[in-house]
Amino acid sequence: MGDIRMTTEMRTDYDCETTGMPAERWGEAVFTIGEQELAVEVSVEQDVIVAVMAGDDAVWKGTLEGFKQLLRQR
Repeated sequence: MGDIRMTTEMRTDYDCETTGMPAERWGEAVFTIGEQELAVEVSVEQDVIVAVMAGDDAVWKGTLEGFKQLLRQR
């Protein structure tokens, strides 16, 4: 196992919480709503890469800075 380069926290409104989940290179959170999935993946290779997937045909993937710019465009 390599160095821990990021940690993850996950919380819900049922007072469920998981903290300190270690990752060396990537982490992913998948939310299943009925038949649909929403996934967020973060990769810490050379740059921080963010991917957001809503089903198979709605995907955005880019750098953390690119993700911030996308959110600022609202």
